[in-house]
Amino acid sequence: MMTKEQKLEWRSERNQNIKLHALQNHCLHLPPVDCAELMTKLTTDEKLQLLRMLPAKQAVDTFAEMSPNEQKQLLPEFTDMETKDTISQMAADDAADMLRKLPVSLVQNILSRAEPEDRKYISQLLQYPEDSAGAIMTTGFISFAENMTVEKALAWIQQHGREHRDIYTAYIISAGGNLLGVVSLRDMLLSNPDTFLRDLMTQSMVKAYCTDDRERVFHLFERYDLTCIPVTDLENRLLGVITVDDAIDGMKEETTEDFQKMAATKPEEGTYLHTSVMQMVKNRFGWLLVLMISDMISGGIIGSFQGALTALPVLITFIPMLTDTGGNAGSQSSTLVIRGMALHEIQMSDAWKVIWKELRVATCCGAGLAFVNFIRIYLQYPGQSMVGLTVAIAMVFTVIMAKSIGGFLPILAAWFKMDPAIMASPLITTIVDAGSLIIYFNVAHILLRL
Repeated sequence: MMTKEQKLEWRSERNQNIKLHALQNHCLHLPPVDCAELMTKLTTDEKLQLLRMLPAKQAVDTFAEMSPNEQKQLLPEFTDMETKDTISQMAADDAADMLRKLPVSLVQNILSRAEPEDRKYISQLLQYPEDSAGAIMTTGFISFAENMTVEKALAWIQQHGREHRDIYTAYIISAGGNLLGVVSLRDMLLSNPDTFLRDLMTQSMVKAYCTDDRERVFHLFERYDLTCIPVTDLENRLLGVITVDDAIDGMKEETTEDFQKMAATKPEEGTYLHTSVMQMVKNRFGWLLVLMISDMISGGIIGSFQGALTALPVLITFIPMLTDTGGNAGSQSSTLVIRGMALHEIQMSDAWKVIWKELRVATCCGAGLAFVNFIRIYLQYPGQSMVGLTVAIAMVFTVIMAKSIGGFLPILAAWFKMDPAIMASPLITTIVDAGSLIIYFNVAHILLRL
């Protein structure tokens, strides 16, 4: 006879098995990315059991689509054979990308279980900086000798094509591994079987170096509408290729990272819900502290003009409007310039063109805002026309200052090899707040003789 506790445990296990079998049947008809999303609500033990119940290929593809945090939890639970099979069936670039986000001790443990050949390719990719073309390339590509015929090349693709992600492009290399040209599957299918690949290949091609910044690679995909780009070393030896799906994933990461920097926080690797509270605190507190200390400058400026504010208290009412308008104007300029630089529409050599354009835009915008404010103050505060003129002049110079700073600082950041995205709203606003107060109180001092 089972005890009450044993019965409850048995029922719990039975319900769990029914649940997992239902999920297994459901996952069999889902793409790996949807299956991975379905598993997010399961416990680590349930995820592990469900992965073991799925077909091997689907289990590996599903695991590859999981978040870094989930992979980090599951990998130590894998057996040596499961680890070896997972690494061998994953694309080398996907495996390297996964390992790059894991603790060093865990990476070493996983690589020690992998097949020697897999370990060699993955270790090679891990040597490249995370933001380089070499880090996102895959070493699985199709290459042929220049003296091979179309017939033999197609026969090889038919026999070995399933092992490669992209079979639509083949690269022609020399005996020493140098990239000579590229030929498409379409051209091979439409050519005479006896044609040599050297007569069919295109020598003029877009390529990337392994040390190139990955943002340059993304720009090449966008500019030339490519599906893959070959990656070579400085001696033109073909090392790998970057496929468009990896480029899209990289673009998403870059965009997310830029948004986080523009919001004055360190980039977070995991998703919002899977990032711990303490990790978020560490990512955000530093920037908030810097901005808070910077804002003390604005308080010091107001304190130094305390006598003027005491003599004419109405001046206080216009401070928020001036500082906020300056911050908004600066944010407009910095956002557009950062976007232009990300799309390679603006180069560092265009700095003076940007400043000149922002000066003209700022003068027009500032004059319009100043006119509206002067009329408002003239009607709302009868007899205070000089106050209205003070605010109007301060508004013009504040907008000019804000838009000039907002346009110039991202370019200056790029010149110092920094990410222009850090010169976004919070930092620009903090700088502009102090500048707008200095302008406002000095104009008041001159016109109102305070």
